[in-house]
Amino acid sequence: MRQRLIPGTSGLVRTMSLLGDPVLHSPCPEVTRFGPDLDRLIEDMFATMYAAEGVGLAANQIGVAQRVFVYDCPDDEENRHVGHVVNPRLVAADGEEFLGPEGCLSLPGLEAGTVRFDHAVVEGVTSDGAPVRIAGTGFFARCLQHECDHLDGTVYADRVTGMRARRLRRAIRKAPWGTGAARG
Repeated sequence: MRQRLIPGTSGLVRTMSLLGDPVLHSPCPEVTRFGPDLDRLIEDMFATMYAAEGVGLAANQIGVAQRVFVYDCPDDEENRHVGHVVNPRLVAADGEEFLGPEGCLSLPGLEAGTVRFDHAVVEGVTSDGAPVRIAGTGFFARCLQHECDHLDGTVYADRVTGMRARRLRRAIRKAPWGTGAARG
């Protein structure tokens, strides 16, 4: 795939899967077919992430059960990290644990304090099959852990505990897209 200066510029914005969609709650299988379809998926993922004003997006968030995520995320020093990972594996999550605000494009408009490590390392491959290793700290480490969680069938709401979890569940029921809306 030719590298573009700005990923997503030729992609299509796809519909976001919302909390409760089964594709968000099951582990995604690894990508086995590389080529133009994967390149198109990644381009569409960038376009969708940018349109939703996110910093990361996993393939299952647009209904595609494949181990792929994209990111355009700053770290705590405001260094911008942009890229994608196919078949990512979180190989390290360590350092100090921090409680910080976390949101998700699949839970629009909501956020809750979530504990994450301040250092993370993800290994996988690019859309061309080249090995890639991405290390992040601070907010970028949170993003890497969040996106790997998605591909394992976990949303950040699953990690929220105590009073924060109760408040988040209440907010989800009240959200226009939430479980309360389905009950009328």
